[in-house]
Amino acid sequence: MSLVSRSLAVGVAGLALVGLSACSGSPGKGSEETSTPTSATQKSGLSNFDPCNFFTPEELSAAGVSGPSRPADALSSQPGCDWEGKDVLLTLSKNETEGFEKYSKNNFETFDEIDINGRKAARAVTAGSGGQGICSAIISAGGGIVDVNVAGIMRDSVADPCGEAEKIARQIEPRLPE
Repeated sequence: MSLVSRSLAVGVAGLALVGLSACSGSPGKGSEETSTPTSATQKSGLSNFDPCNFFTPEELSAAGVSGPSRPADALSSQPGCDWEGKDVLLTLSKNETEGFEKYSKNNFETFDEIDINGRKAARAVTAGSGGQGICSAIISAGGGIVDVNVAGIMRDSVADPCGEAEKIARQIEPRLPE
């Protein structure tokens, strides 16, 4: 699968995720209060978090990618950036409008909760992406979530995309907003 078609597949899966989450009906227990996007952004510790300029050159190199970043804004509610390497596509994005609990109810094939330095986190695969060499580490941060997504350029070019995403998430966690 080419990088373009893999990126398109990831984008389409993400759009399906948002579409299905919008159809979820009334909020469940423990959900955040409803507010306008403007007030949610003002309250979020992620408002000043810039995914496109977050990684250090050393972190990018260790992940097997290099700059400059490219905008990955297929979802207006989850802006981010991509970096490409020989074998991997790395995406870092944020979602200011959904906290971890609400986000976990989205359209995932797997959502295995883990702890990263006391933060709620998960290894997650979007529905329909299983077995495609794509995985995210989702981290609770700043009232929303940060998503570290690793996708192999070819299905098997990254032996353990979930392990790689989690490794990167653990490295950057101390710098994420509370």
